[in-house]
Amino acid sequence: MGSGHSKLRIAVSNCSMNRDMRTSFTRPGALSGGSGGLICPTGGVLQRPSGRSAFRRRSSLARSPGAVPKAWLALLCCALASFRCDARLNVVATTPDLGSIASAVGGNKIDVTVLVRPTEDPHFVDPKPSFVVKLNRADVLIEGGAELELGWLPSLLQSARNSKIAKGAPGRVVANEGIKMLEVPVSLDRSKGDIHAAGNPHYLVDPENALIVARHIARALAAVDPESSAAYESNLAEFTASLQTALQEWKRKLEPFRGRSLVGFHNSWPYFANRFEFKIDIYLEPKPGVPPTPAHLAEVITTMKERRAAVILVDTYQDRRTAEAVASRTGATVLDVSHFPGGMKGTEAGYIAFMNRLVDSLATALAAKAD
Repeated sequence: MGSGHSKLRIAVSNCSMNRDMRTSFTRPGALSGGSGGLICPTGGVLQRPSGRSAFRRRSSLARSPGAVPKAWLALLCCALASFRCDARLNVVATTPDLGSIASAVGGNKIDVTVLVRPTEDPHFVDPKPSFVVKLNRADVLIEGGAELELGWLPSLLQSARNSKIAKGAPGRVVANEGIKMLEVPVSLDRSKGDIHAAGNPHYLVDPENALIVARHIARALAAVDPESSAAYESNLAEFTASLQTALQEWKRKLEPFRGRSLVGFHNSWPYFANRFEFKIDIYLEPKPGVPPTPAHLAEVITTMKERRAAVILVDTYQDRRTAEAVASRTGATVLDVSHFPGGMKGTEAGYIAFMNRLVDSLATALAAKAD
């Protein structure tokens, strides 16, 4: 401790959110210019006592490790007494839609990290080492569930070794719990393609399901951070009111097209179809996760003509050229869509902005084909 650049570290634990935080106070001489002050983590500097007597006991400190002069104790007590413990919860969401809803509910009480990019297929994600670090530091993890992240999340969690987000922990949110899952298979048969035992995992394009997820998140945040529970409840109420109002408007816009047949590249639209009363059971993939074949596409073209299906929904990570080839044979419109906020231009603001864009673009495409 004789060096002028040594540090005395005080650990501040269980700080209103049951999280460890560390504050470093720099010993005299460590500041540039030799000011000899104490650097406070909130940005202020605590000046040392005037005169040299307060720091003459270095030799005694060397002989008695761990001893701290009374002047230092007084300064540290003052600093800790005035220290504002306002660190936010670290929340990790697997997908952008979950992250957007978490941001709406958590507000300024949380920092949200999203693992999957808005233009990325959530089934197939490269498990980067940086994800392990993010998960290790997380207070809360929000996953879609229904095996959406089965191919990449379990190995990351095993490496992260974070008990806060282990199965059953208050900080682990499995978002599909409580949602009525569609297309739950009676038996698992991989010859039918990439099917999920818990049902189709693309449930958040139904706004009613987004409300269920928002309630899940609010409960989890309040459990981990009870002192901020009132803020989470208030944010949840505001998000719920806004989404319910928007849902009525979306239904009004899509009402003229009820019962119309649409085409999807992948089977990721049953919840949207169910909520807004469309028929979306024609897919460019012959089976979920299986690339289109010429024979299957020939069948798709025939079916589209029979049903007068005029719009093909193609996500940002799917093969648009295949959709364009089919559209050229049927007169259909290829509509670029996404399941995530940020996947389409102008949807970065959040879940409601994303759904606004999805509904508006679909209504416009269908109206153009009706003329």
